[in-house]
Amino acid sequence: MNERRIGIVMNGVTGRMGLRQHLERSIVAIREQGGILAADGKTVIMPEPILVGRNEDKLRRIADKYNLTRWTTNLSEALAEPDVEIYFDSQLTQLREKGVRAAVEAGKAIYCEKPIAEGLDAAVELARLVRDSGLKNGVVQDKLSLPGLRKLKRLVDGGFFGQILSVRGEFGYWVFEGDWQEAQRPAWNYKQEEGGGIVVDMFCHWRYVLDQIFAPVKSVYCQGATHIPVRYDEQGNRYDATAEDAAYGIFELEGGIVAQLNSSWTTRVFRDELVEFQVDGTEGSAVAGLRNCRAQHRSATPKPVWNPDLPVTEPFRDQWLDVPDNEVFDNGFKVQWEMFLRHIVDDAPFTWDFVEGAKGVQLAELGLQSWREGRKLDVPALEIGGVA
Repeated sequence: MNERRIGIVMNGVTGRMGLRQHLERSIVAIREQGGILAADGKTVIMPEPILVGRNEDKLRRIADKYNLTRWTTNLSEALAEPDVEIYFDSQLTQLREKGVRAAVEAGKAIYCEKPIAEGLDAAVELARLVRDSGLKNGVVQDKLSLPGLRKLKRLVDGGFFGQILSVRGEFGYWVFEGDWQEAQRPAWNYKQEEGGGIVVDMFCHWRYVLDQIFAPVKSVYCQGATHIPVRYDEQGNRYDATAEDAAYGIFELEGGIVAQLNSSWTTRVFRDELVEFQVDGTEGSAVAGLRNCRAQHRSATPKPVWNPDLPVTEPFRDQWLDVPDNEVFDNGFKVQWEMFLRHIVDDAPFTWDFVEGAKGVQLAELGLQSWREGRKLDVPALEIGGVA
C-alpha cells in the first residue's frame, strides 16, 4: 500500500471550533484510523498537520496532547514547507482574508470556515481571487453532513413530500451571561466590532441548507434582537453586547416554499435536539434534527379536531415513523475533510467552493440590512468577476 502524505497548514486551531471539530474530530481522527483510501484502491491519503496560531503555549500544549510535532506562530514559514498542499483557516473572521491571500500567493489549495469574509464585497473579491488562481478551494458547510439532514435530503430527493410547502426551523440554546456561570461561547460572538452576531454566524448556514436541500433563496426578511445587553467575558470583565443574540428570519424560496428559521442564544431548549426543521408537503411531512429524522405520510396522517375544552388524548409524537439510518454516519466535519482530501488527490467533486461561501455572506448582509430597514429584500444572483 502506497502512502500519500499531504501537509496541511491549520491556522486557528487554538479556537474552539478549529480545535474540537477540525483538528481533534477530523484530522487527528483520520490519522488514527490510518488515513483514507484513495480512488486507486492502493494509496492511503495521510494528512500531516502543521499547527499555526498566535499563542506559543497553546500551540505547544495542543501539539503535545495529540502527539504532533509541527507547529509555529509564523504563517509564512508554514506555507513555505515543501510538503504543504492545503491551507486551512478557522481564525476569527476579521483575520481570514489576510490568511487566504497569503495561501493564494503561496499557491496552496484552500479550505476554510465560514464566513469567508466580514462583508459581501470582500467575500466576492476573495471568491474571484481564488477562482482566477485556479487553486482548488472549499468552504466548510458541515450541516449538510449531519445525519438528520442527510436523511431529510434523502426524503426530498425521493419525492416523499410531493410539493414542498414550508420549512420551519428552530436553532439555539441558552448561552450563560458569564457572571454566575461561565458562558459556552467566546465573548467576541456578542461584539459587533469583533465580527460577532448570530445573523452572520447562522445565516451563512441557512443559505446552503435552504439552497442545497430545498430550493434557492429568493428573498429574506429578518428581525434581529440583542436580548441580553450586558455580558461577562472569559476573564470575568463586564461588557456591553453590541451584536444581536437572536434573529428571526422568513425566507422565500423558489417554487413558492416559505421558510421560517429562528436562531437564538437566548432560548431554553424544549426540543429533542438543538436544531430541528419541520418540512410540510402535500404528500407528507418530516421533522429532522442533528441526528434523527421522523416522517408522516399523507396516508397515515391523523385527523386532529380543535377543542380547547377537552384534554389532548392523541399521542401526536407517536404517530410519526423514524427514518432509518441505512448507513453509518460519521462526524460531519470529518466527512467533509475526507471529501476535500479526495478532491485534492483524486480530483473528486467538491461543490462547496468560495462562491458558495460568498452566497452565505450575501444572505447574512441582506439579513442585517432587512433588520435595519424593516423590509423584505430580494436575494439577487451573485456575480463573481462579472459572471453570475
